[in-house]
Amino acid sequence: MFLLNTTPDYRMPLHPRDAETLGVTAAEEVERHLSFRDKHAPTPLLALPGLAAEIGVAAIHVKDEGQRLGLGSFKALGGAYAVIRLVLEQAEKELGRPVDIADLHSPEVLAVARTMTMACATDGNHGRSVAQGAQLVGARAAIFVHSGVSDERVAAIARFGADMIRVDGTYDDSVREAARTADYNGWTIVSDTSWPGYERIPGLVMQGYTALVREALRKMPEPPTHVFIQSGVGGIAAAVAGYLAMELGDRRPLFTVVDPARAGCIVESARAGHRVTIAHGEPTVMAMLECYEPSLVAWRVLSRVADAFMTVDEEDAIAIMKQLAHPLASDPAIVAGESGGVGLAGLMKAVADPAIKTALRIDAKARIFVVNTEGATDPGKYQQIVGLSSAAVAAENEAGAEA
Repeated sequence: MFLLNTTPDYRMPLHPRDAETLGVTAAEEVERHLSFRDKHAPTPLLALPGLAAEIGVAAIHVKDEGQRLGLGSFKALGGAYAVIRLVLEQAEKELGRPVDIADLHSPEVLAVARTMTMACATDGNHGRSVAQGAQLVGARAAIFVHSGVSDERVAAIARFGADMIRVDGTYDDSVREAARTADYNGWTIVSDTSWPGYERIPGLVMQGYTALVREALRKMPEPPTHVFIQSGVGGIAAAVAGYLAMELGDRRPLFTVVDPARAGCIVESARAGHRVTIAHGEPTVMAMLECYEPSLVAWRVLSRVADAFMTVDEEDAIAIMKQLAHPLASDPAIVAGESGGVGLAGLMKAVADPAIKTALRIDAKARIFVVNTEGATDPGKYQQIVGLSSAAVAAENEAGAEA
């Protein structure tokens, strides 16, 4: 499915609250917070000249978030950042004085953090980030996972000391149960999706994602003309689209949101002209994107600044994983998990369809930007699909670089 944005809000300015959340000043503060994080380093921006030549565009750049902060996903930027901000704000309230990120490990702030429990629902990556953030500040974490989350992903979260709570049903069921339980126990819910009356914390999560856009723009010879970003509840897509719209203004790229066909809640919202919840269907291999209701804040942003919406199928996601693992000779190998390469899969589907290619004005001058949102966060699943372990793909890439 492919749709141009015809929603009533299209091309309207961002809501003032969203403009503040995703603007340049807020993004600079995110980067300052990151400078205090262990293992922080900008993730690679990789060029794919071979693939660009093959599909007839000027450039393709991939921001590889598979190496972010030791968590293997862009989500490392969001949940942990929100947890740290919330602890600092609570410390300010209780101590009655300004508290800065530099004070994070002071005895007074640590004492406040120990009284807090951070809760969230997750498909895997967001929960890992929240759990890591809680561990960093000395708070407790309670992470809710639905029945489709693999034991390997659960174990990856639990290693940060989080309490793991299984919930029957889907991701959306786990979101509701996390919110209910957190409210009952007085915990702080740190969700990457938002609903009426609950917007600020998901906004902080999205704010954390702006760091990857700023890093990418610094490295690109020229800003992109086209962006394809995958979407679950919409947080990463909205963060990238919103920041680019404010930073680049009239020069902003043409932005396409890419959904799994089996969980296309953003695409269906675009078709309806307003945020909708879709029926649960057959599970998708793109497990980190299997969401059936858009985030309220994310949809509010995307309805204004996304230009197009499309879906990709199961075979598209699998094909792009294999293509990135076994690239053309001139391109680096990239370890992309089941959801990691979906934006690039959208590009490949777009250029293969003359009508979509024309609608998006993709030509020989197009400069494409995509994000590999996760590495092999489920190594067993990755090896099963690609036929090689992530370590083997990385070694293959290093050998190619040396050659």
